[in-house]
Amino acid sequence: MRVLIVDDSKTMRLIVGKILKECGYETQEAGNGKEALEILEKDPSFSFVMADWNMPEMNGYDMVCAIKKDERFKNLPIIMVTTETEAANVQKAIEAGASDFVTKPFKKETISEKINKIFSGAAK
Repeated sequence: MRVLIVDDSKTMRLIVGKILKECGYETQEAGNGKEALEILEKDPSFSFVMADWNMPEMNGYDMVCAIKKDERFKNLPIIMVTTETEAANVQKAIEAGASDFVTKPFKKETISEKINKIFSGAAK
C-alpha cells in the first residue's frame, strides 16, 4: 500500500515516513495541501493520506475538504497528524471527511493502531 504524507515540516515527514516504512508501506511526500492535491491528481493510487493540520498554502482541513469533493477520493482514508487538539477542530475535520486523528507527539504503535482501525472497518 502507498501512503501520501503531507506536512510542511521535512522532519515530521521523515519521522512519519520512517514509521510507515517500518510498517511495510511505500510513501511519497508533499509539503502542503496544495502540493498533495497536485500529486493525487497525477497519481490517484494512494491507499491513504496522513496530513498535518497547520500548513502554508493550503492547510490540512482545506485539503480534506478538497479531496472529499472529488468523487475519485470520496473513500480515500485521511488521518490527520497534528498538534491541533481542540475538540471543535477535531470534529470539524471528521465531519469534512477525515477518518481519524493522531496528536503529536505520537508513538509508532498509535499510528499503527489508527491505520489498522481504518482498514478493519472500525473507523468512519
